[in-house]
Amino acid sequence: MRFRPCIDIHNGKVKQIIGGSLRDEQDYARENFVSVKDADYFAEKYRRDGLTGGHVIMLNPSSSPFYAETRRQALLALAAYPNGLQVGGGITAENAASFLDAGASHVIVTSYVFRGGTIRYDNLESLVRAIGKEHLVLDLSCRKKDGAYYIVTDRWQNFTQVCLSEQILDELSSYCDEFLIHAADVEGKASGIEQDVVRLLGSWGKIPVTYAGGVGRLEDLLTLKKEGKDAVDVTVGSALDLFGGTLRYQDVLRICS
Repeated sequence: MRFRPCIDIHNGKVKQIIGGSLRDEQDYARENFVSVKDADYFAEKYRRDGLTGGHVIMLNPSSSPFYAETRRQALLALAAYPNGLQVGGGITAENAASFLDAGASHVIVTSYVFRGGTIRYDNLESLVRAIGKEHLVLDLSCRKKDGAYYIVTDRWQNFTQVCLSEQILDELSSYCDEFLIHAADVEGKASGIEQDVVRLLGSWGKIPVTYAGGVGRLEDLLTLKKEGKDAVDVTVGSALDLFGGTLRYQDVLRICS
């Protein structure tokens, strides 16, 4: 289990938010933490500490008046740590290569691939043609409904008809290099992990996969390590002392080393 650091950017600021609260209307989100430092500060720290495969997530849609500043912050991070970070948020086949050129190792995609509640294989294949599967991370973030976990899109606001399952992981793994899964119902709440999601990911384990959501204590990391069979990487956001939380960054590095 590796620690994958994160830099979440909303309204032009590095933030930690409650994921389920995010709304495009008026660019609203319930905030846990807003940094006074720019994104490159965090990218440089992760570079010094030798952490790879971290996620820079742009949380504004391209239609937002804040998007330009959010994108600028993301580009600062990528420039500070070339090929050390992945970037997501509004990625399409048309703009994906520009983020790789700016220093991203991978682009992270959800909404461009999951449209109209289903998988748009034409868009997925366009992405692979544009950048190659070795540079693509598919974000299969999910929320629970009717006893199952469904993939959600548009900054976790809209449910698709696609359930997170071993079959879907098998099917989509031929198109990408990694998966990223936010358990959006607990994202930003530091209230404990979604163990059913972690067990599924740990049992599957065919390509790298990162879990995010709900980690609040060291015990959560130990549970994730056990239930994920030490095969699922982890992102920690709001709970981390870097972002105003009580979980010590150095302790997380120690457990995940």
